[in-house]
Amino acid sequence: MSVIKCNLRLLMAEHRIDDITELMIKSGLSRNSINKLYRETNIETVKLETLFKLCDTFNCELSDLIEYIPEQTGKESI
Repeated sequence: MSVIKCNLRLLMAEHRIDDITELMIKSGLSRNSINKLYRETNIETVKLETLFKLCDTFNCELSDLIEYIPEQTGKESI
């Protein structure tokens, strides 16, 4: 099964952002938008605009925030 992993908690720690309220203030995003990523629930439904705002807040690339881990097929790539 493919997995989408969010590194929001890691980025918050690196930037010394202690809680969701502080991130809400810095990013201008709602608690619900941040919670989806923070709790890694329904990440597939997060708007790109939300991801872009977080990337701007953390001054990072989208790939630093979100990782796609493909399904293992059992085939080795050469």
